[in-house]
Amino acid sequence: MKPHPKIIDKIIDSVDASQSICVVGHVRPDGDCIGSQLGLGLALINQGKEVTIWNQDSVPDKLAFLDPQKLVQKPKKDRKFDLVIATDAASFERLGMTGEKIGDRKLFINIDHHASNTRYADINWVSPKEPSSGELIFKLLKAANWSITPAIADCLFTAVSTDTGSFQYPSTRPGTYHVAGELVKRGANLARICNEVYQSFPLARVRLIRHMYNKFRLVHDDQIAYFWLKRRDYTRTGSEPNDSEGLIDHIRAIDPVVVACVFEEVDPTLTRISLRSKSDRVDVNVIAGQFGGGGHPAAAGARIEGTPLATQRRVIRAIRQALDSNK
Repeated sequence: MKPHPKIIDKIIDSVDASQSICVVGHVRPDGDCIGSQLGLGLALINQGKEVTIWNQDSVPDKLAFLDPQKLVQKPKKDRKFDLVIATDAASFERLGMTGEKIGDRKLFINIDHHASNTRYADINWVSPKEPSSGELIFKLLKAANWSITPAIADCLFTAVSTDTGSFQYPSTRPGTYHVAGELVKRGANLARICNEVYQSFPLARVRLIRHMYNKFRLVHDDQIAYFWLKRRDYTRTGSEPNDSEGLIDHIRAIDPVVVACVFEEVDPTLTRISLRSKSDRVDVNVIAGQFGGGGHPAAAGARIEGTPLATQRRVIRAIRQALDSNK
């Protein structure tokens, strides 16, 4: 789907009219978020802009190779910007504490691909049919005729690859392969990206994977798989929350499983849930929406207040109902 020319022209005109620009992304950033932030940020720097890249949370270790200059920083104090651009953030709340630091701005742009996006900015380019925000950034750079350097290509290829499950998810379209090919042509280092992102795990993550395989549960005729990540699990394994990225795919891959869920303790009365579906008959974006969250039909999440047991019961019940109503 081609971007509406008026929207993309507005974005390019807004960038042209701005000097100080801040690129922000969502909390607990994944490959699409960091790849989109850095890919856009580097392109803006090459256009002579004064660029700040902010994220509440650190760049995950497996993505650190994309940011040798350490451009992604945690916001420390309020700053004044001509323009703020959010990438891959479905809602303003997803920006976390970064959202509190970007109030002094002339214009706010939201570039995202989540169906649940709340259109929270002055200019909103939201395209749910795109499998990644990285693909949107690529189209923006092409439309603006901004140079896509090998470093930018690395960032955007990582964004596209990770949010399509390395081109395995049903959201992957013919155009996605075309974009990936274009990025490789522009210098994306495929061997390095695949090694860093998919084939290099810290030992602490492996311990976390072992914990997951020891603790996961199957219910509802083995159609639902779930496990808990408590704070103590990170302490015991020497891991960090970033190390849990992608763990859900291990239980999603179990043959009878239709929906996978991870419950992660944020504090004793707040739980972060991640949901994955591998069937068109269960839209986990709808399930997450029942708890104030959102995402995509095949991948979504939410933060739920309440005791852990009550939260688990509510979420599993909602998944059961979705499965039973769409037999």
